[in-house]
Amino acid sequence: MHDAELLSRAASAGIETRWQAFDRVWRDVDTEVVREVLQPLEAGRDTATDGPLMVTGDVDVPVLLEQAGGRFELRLDDGSVSSGVAEPASGGCMIPAVGRPGYHTLEIGGQVVTLAIAPARCWTVADATQGARSWGLAVQLYALRRSGDGGIGDFTALERLVGAAGSIGCDALAISPIHAQFAADAGHISPYSPSSRSMWNGLYADPGAMVAGETPPQPSSDGLLDWRHAWTTRLRAFRRDFASMHAEAGGQLASFHAFRGAHGTALENHAVFETLHAHYFTAKPSDWDWHGWAAGHRDPDSAEVAGFAREHASEVSFHAYLQFRADEGLRLAQAAARAAGMRVGLISDIAIGVSPGGSDAWGRQTEMLEGLTIGAPPDLLNTSGQDWGVTTFSPTGLVRNGYRTFLDMLRTALRHAGGVRLDHVMGLARLWVVPRGRSGAEGAYLRFPLDDILRLVRLESWRHQAIVLGEDLGTLPDGFQERLRSNGLSGMRVLWFQRDAAGFFPPRSWPKADVAMTSTHDLPTVAGWWAGRDLDWRGRLGQTVTATERETRR
Repeated sequence: MHDAELLSRAASAGIETRWQAFDRVWRDVDTEVVREVLQPLEAGRDTATDGPLMVTGDVDVPVLLEQAGGRFELRLDDGSVSSGVAEPASGGCMIPAVGRPGYHTLEIGGQVVTLAIAPARCWTVADATQGARSWGLAVQLYALRRSGDGGIGDFTALERLVGAAGSIGCDALAISPIHAQFAADAGHISPYSPSSRSMWNGLYADPGAMVAGETPPQPSSDGLLDWRHAWTTRLRAFRRDFASMHAEAGGQLASFHAFRGAHGTALENHAVFETLHAHYFTAKPSDWDWHGWAAGHRDPDSAEVAGFAREHASEVSFHAYLQFRADEGLRLAQAAARAAGMRVGLISDIAIGVSPGGSDAWGRQTEMLEGLTIGAPPDLLNTSGQDWGVTTFSPTGLVRNGYRTFLDMLRTALRHAGGVRLDHVMGLARLWVVPRGRSGAEGAYLRFPLDDILRLVRLESWRHQAIVLGEDLGTLPDGFQERLRSNGLSGMRVLWFQRDAAGFFPPRSWPKADVAMTSTHDLPTVAGWWAGRDLDWRGRLGQTVTATERETRR
């Protein structure tokens, strides 16, 4: 049992102190686990502003505010201004409905609040295609090949692929996550454990031609690639380009300065982090995680970090340059997709979390779940629960910071794309979080402000005219998929799961609002499924494969 004060604080922070397991039995979260989950959620509470930095609402619906009523002035994003008196309401006050979606500025009671007013639903596939039938492809970006690429796919290969695909009527091309990794550690390559979801992986920028006498890395006879060699070779090419750009002082240098200015503090923090990470990691690989750095370097706003950035200004600039090159490559790929006739173009992918030792966790500490990782509770297959080793934003930190990190992440994903896939979309509503040092079973569910998040997704979807797909596979709470569809998010209907004992369901019975697909990145390919290669691998791994499973593949 928990004491009343702890229960109240936990509920206020979004912690579920009881959860229903796979066997439908309700279980209480251990009191000490509740305390450990609560600690980072309450951190910074004493220094928070008096009111929210952002309030979300729906177009043509009155907006409820928690503060007392009084006179207000509303400046819409088109420059028009209106004023009035907020009427008292339960828990605060109400201002009249706003008829224009957008990010507006509200002044009331001496406070300035961003008012994010969302349209009724996301931009959908039907909006993009005007109701016509459409189809698309998916690709693991690193698996693309072109002459002289060094064995790793890049944005130039992507640009060529979308041109060819668009010419035969393809409307969309989904790619694997391209979030920023760690430039100093070429061995850290998982797209689902990135350093930052608001920055790009510079590995995918085109390094251009190799210098005379330098042989680019190539896959071995068995198709394997030395990632470390390939990445370090590309880095050398980018460093040559970086030096040439400054020596020539031409239009590219001006474009780079403009890019750096436009992306401000977020870009600078990431570039400084990359420089610091290399400084520590190359000297002592065990200092990979910023939590083990010198105290002054663990705070991005410290005088020590500012001094380090000045001393290593050229290296900081180089890492900003990598972002510039990657951003330009992706922009050209999306432009090529639309020029080839694609009505959606690229569909980017947002991973469910980031590395606790990465750029986002270091540079956005008041917005992230410090000391907590995410995973899954115990079930029939994983009786000890799961700890995925990644973290994400704090729900209380999001609210206190006006959803800045979430919006940066979403806007990055949509900047050069016609759509986005949200990995593990259930994470918009709640996630299983595990305190550092605990097992995957010793966690708790943490709720997120789903209403606010869905409004922001809808608003950004319309602002970018981009579709939103939610990875809604597996067990979900009753009504959650319907909630997503009512907001205009498309679910994912995978061929292998659209069946029962009698066989596959006819496509006309699949939900029309969802996107149909043969497979996903972590399921068998069509050729592999037909040949039963996934069953062969399961057998080699010691897992049971029944005769019935074999029979269904014939």
